[in-house]
Amino acid sequence: MSRARPSVSVVIPNYNYEKTLHACLTSVFAQTHAPLDVIVVDDASTDRSRDIARRFDVVLIANPHNSGVSAARNLGAAAARGEILFFLDSDTALHPEALANAADLLRDDPELGCVHGVLDPEPLFDDGPVERYHALHAHFWRRRAVGEVRTAFFALGAIRKEVFDTTGPFDENLRDSEDVEYSGRLVRTHRIVMTEAIRGRHDDVDRLGAMLREQYRRSQLLIAALGQLREGGLTANRPLGVLAAALTLPTLPLGLLTPWLLLVPALCALVFACADPGLSRFALRTRGPGFLLYFTAVHFVLHQAILLGAARGTVRWLTEPDFGPSVRGRGKALPADRPGAGASATARAGASASAAAPSPTATATSTSTG
Repeated sequence: MSRARPSVSVVIPNYNYEKTLHACLTSVFAQTHAPLDVIVVDDASTDRSRDIARRFDVVLIANPHNSGVSAARNLGAAAARGEILFFLDSDTALHPEALANAADLLRDDPELGCVHGVLDPEPLFDDGPVERYHALHAHFWRRRAVGEVRTAFFALGAIRKEVFDTTGPFDENLRDSEDVEYSGRLVRTHRIVMTEAIRGRHDDVDRLGAMLREQYRRSQLLIAALGQLREGGLTANRPLGVLAAALTLPTLPLGLLTPWLLLVPALCALVFACADPGLSRFALRTRGPGFLLYFTAVHFVLHQAILLGAARGTVRWLTEPDFGPSVRGRGKALPADRPGAGASATARAGASASAAAPSPTATATSTSTG
């Protein structure tokens, strides 16, 4: 006889996602394995997010100041009562069996510390070709990487509560790439698995400029992830494609010497277009040849934003001592022991007390830790 499924707490950090929060929470309460509790940590939203959350039987932790996703997840984890923490971003809606599958995987393999899932190739709300591009790409590279991995993504991931407590909280100095930093600590002691048994549909930015700005910002912390990438961490793009994209624009001035030298950037662009044939075939099969051309062009422009962000991040890494993870060999304490964690604990105690209140919708106002 199989053992009972462990209890699951769903932790949803949110900042100004009124567009998707209702769909996210609806999917959580439609799970085949009902969560023990659902904690929405609203990180000082200025839209109607809190009003939407109050329509559901959730614990609402209202942060008075925006502290970032790491702090929000830490507050939610401290208030959770389940044996498993399922972290879910508020712009993602789960497939009905996601919690059940996550609980089963963690129950059946004691050495498995964390499982995380794959996003659908279609966006949660289809707002145009930019969002279709992003959804296809996000789905493809995750599906290609399913199995045991060295990186966890907590937009759609579950971890044993005891493992989370042992590994320590998310680094609240990071508003991006916090998953990568956390994975570096987690993988030292526990296995991580990415699986298609956990699925969700994600809503992303639908304007090219907004997507490029987001990628530029996020890629600034690639310098901090180099060690993990060398050890086999997950990557969304092929190294050959990144190199070809990096060389295409800088070699254009060669055409000033002689038009024949324009063959160099043309060759680089061709190598970029062919660097990931599996991705190209997937885009072609899913959306057709016209969309493949659009996909390749947007993919190239996105690489330029990533490269510029990575260059900017390298400069900041060298010139700004407080840039990046809290631990950079600068004598700082580990995240679990640093002073900010103690402040978080105070706020979390209040959140936990609210979670135990008899009201069907508990609301807690937590002190910001940022």
